[in-house]
Amino acid sequence: MARKSKSNLSELYIEENKDQIYENALAEIQSFQLPLGTTLRSVYDDQPNAHQRFMEKLDACIRNHDREIEKMCNFHHQGFVDAITELLKVRAGAEKLKVQVTDTNRRLQDAGKEVISQTEEIIRCRIQQRNITTVVEKLQLCLPVLEMYSKLKEQMKVKRYYSALKTMEQLENLYLPRVSQYRFCQIMIENLPKLREEIKEISMSDLKDFLESIRKHSDRIGETAMKQAQQQKTFSTALQKQNNVNYSRNVHLGRSRILESKNEMTLKRTLEEDDEYEEEVLTAQDLVDFSPVYRCLHIYSVLGDGEIFENYYRKQRRKQARLVLQPQSSMHETVEGYRRYFSQIVGFFVVEDHILHVTQGLVTRTYTDELWNMALSKIIAVLRTHSSYCSDPDLVLELKNLIVVFADTLQGYGFPVNRLFDLLFEIRDQYNETLLKKWSGLFRDIFEADNYSPIPVANEEEYKIIISKFPFQDPELDKQSFPKKLPMSQSVPQIYIQVKEFIYASLKFSESLHRSSTEIDDMLRKSTNLLLTRTLSSCLQNLIKKPHIGLTELVQIIINTTHLEQACKYLEDFISNITNISQVTVHTARLYGLSTFKDARHAAEGEIYTKLNQKIDEFIQIADYDWTMSESDGRASGYLMDLINFLRSTFQVFTHLPGKVAQTACMSACQHLSTSLMQMLLDSELKQISMGAIQQFNLDVIQCELFASSEPVPGFQGDTLQLAFIDLRQLLDLFMVWDWSTYLADYGQATSKYLRVNPSTALTLLEKMRDSSKKNNIFAPFRKNDRDKQKLIETVVKQLRSLVNGMSQHT
Repeated sequence: MARKSKSNLSELYIEENKDQIYENALAEIQSFQLPLGTTLRSVYDDQPNAHQRFMEKLDACIRNHDREIEKMCNFHHQGFVDAITELLKVRAGAEKLKVQVTDTNRRLQDAGKEVISQTEEIIRCRIQQRNITTVVEKLQLCLPVLEMYSKLKEQMKVKRYYSALKTMEQLENLYLPRVSQYRFCQIMIENLPKLREEIKEISMSDLKDFLESIRKHSDRIGETAMKQAQQQKTFSTALQKQNNVNYSRNVHLGRSRILESKNEMTLKRTLEEDDEYEEEVLTAQDLVDFSPVYRCLHIYSVLGDGEIFENYYRKQRRKQARLVLQPQSSMHETVEGYRRYFSQIVGFFVVEDHILHVTQGLVTRTYTDELWNMALSKIIAVLRTHSSYCSDPDLVLELKNLIVVFADTLQGYGFPVNRLFDLLFEIRDQYNETLLKKWSGLFRDIFEADNYSPIPVANEEEYKIIISKFPFQDPELDKQSFPKKLPMSQSVPQIYIQVKEFIYASLKFSESLHRSSTEIDDMLRKSTNLLLTRTLSSCLQNLIKKPHIGLTELVQIIINTTHLEQACKYLEDFISNITNISQVTVHTARLYGLSTFKDARHAAEGEIYTKLNQKIDEFIQIADYDWTMSESDGRASGYLMDLINFLRSTFQVFTHLPGKVAQTACMSACQHLSTSLMQMLLDSELKQISMGAIQQFNLDVIQCELFASSEPVPGFQGDTLQLAFIDLRQLLDLFMVWDWSTYLADYGQATSKYLRVNPSTALTLLEKMRDSSKKNNIFAPFRKNDRDKQKLIETVVKQLRSLVNGMSQHT
């Protein structure tokens, strides 16, 4: 109804306008101010029924005018009559005009049909034009949206995901709100979240590929970084050597000396290599494409999921860190295993350092420090375990060099590495242990190859060669003409050279540890002390204890240790020269070689005493006494003469030994011989001894006393050596003279002739003689002298037993 009412109002309004138009046309016709054609055209330009309406209006107007005329006529009748008269006059003209108007109207209508047709066509065209304009306007709004969406698709196609996200943001915030009423926009709006998820998935996939890629390339990145650090260190070392030639000479003292010109050539070559290296410097970015990380980080940041991405990245990198820190089980077998292990770790942290500096917030210094501390603890534990398996000092040294390069590389990236250098001190102890084991084998080989005889020197050239290897000085020997012999054997200069080589080997490990010369000097001295006091001492002790080492070899060993002891001061000077530390320094440790060689000498001396006693025992074992003989042979036993000849020749070899050693050996041998002879007489298995056997035994003891009095080793005062046989002499004199009354009477007195004869010893021997007399003299009871002698023996035996019992009770 409202629409109908509105339509009626509209029609009413149009009608009023038309009436106004017709009235205006009639007014114009009546006023004759405008041409009639123009007025009529304005009437016929409107609706098709305008003519009819206009005519109606015209008729109404005529009627109005007629009424007015009538009024006027009534008012002015005469005038009206006159007007009628006039009108009639013009009637004919009006009829003619009417015909003309009718004809004109007909022709106008005919012409208007074409105009109306064209007007309708124009209206249709204008409507189409308006619609087209509207469509163009709408398309102009939609085209940017479609272009942006097409751009989005193209960016997705070429994997420009960050730009695609920016395009999505523009679409959502700027373009789509303008055309949100269209259906295709709704489809786009629904697709955008899906595209975002697709971009996240693709970016995450790229990140995973990147993580896998850097896991594979970590060793190469680390190898490159370590190579750069090593080359930089080599350059710095060469420069330092160039600036400190004296130090370089001291370090290489006693070895191939490096001339200053050679240092310059080395520095020049190092600089050239460094220039070439600088032209080919590779960084982590050159080896690995980091764009997936940047892209993924930007994408997740734009999407508001930056924290999720950071947590995921850090979690994955922690997992990779654990894998990188897990060594191969056979890593300790070769240096390449350690190098690969260090390269992977360096590569991992170089990547993290790069990410730290080129991104904001993905990793932080706190995170990298925490990760490094975790890794450092694991690395130290791994190196402790695997380095303990290393038994080759060269491998341990290469491991040390790798750890130094590894530490220097990571220190260059800002990671603290003090704990690694502390670990190196632990590995240094292990390195020293491996060196000690190696040098123990070298010492054993030297000792095995030695002939333990003085070194023969044919001419001065040979003498100078030996002197260059070993600091030997003997003015008396220098006066002798060639050929001559040096007192020590060939092992002495070889041992001295190997000790110096050990010091060099120990110095190699101490280099590059960022320690002062004083600390290095202290480390070298401690290592050398271990070599001398433990390894060399053990080798000497084992050598001395070997069965095939005879008395001659033992004598030579004592002489060798004496010269090695004298050379210790030169070893101290050698260490001071290579470390450039004066021996007068308060904290400088001393070498303990003096005590080592003294202990070895004491052991060799003891072994000499032992072997002499063993040799004496061997001779004693071949003794073949006839203990029941009635008379002696009148000469000493053959075994004893052989023993004395052996002792004479042996003690002649002792001329090169220190006097006290030879005297002690001689005294020990005589005492052992005396004790062995005494034990032979008192042997429990020996049941009977005749007086003839005693006489024969006495002849042997006389030979021993003659040997002792011949001063086989110079330096004894008076009868000192003969006193070794005093117990035997007094015992035999007692039985030979049969002076029991004197023995029993003087027993216990300091002036007793038989002071050294023990009652129990005399009793044992007397009982053996008594038994022998009873067995051999079956007619003794029938002979008065024999009966008296047996009674005397019985009486002496009783008295001796009383003395022995008294001694035991007193004790």
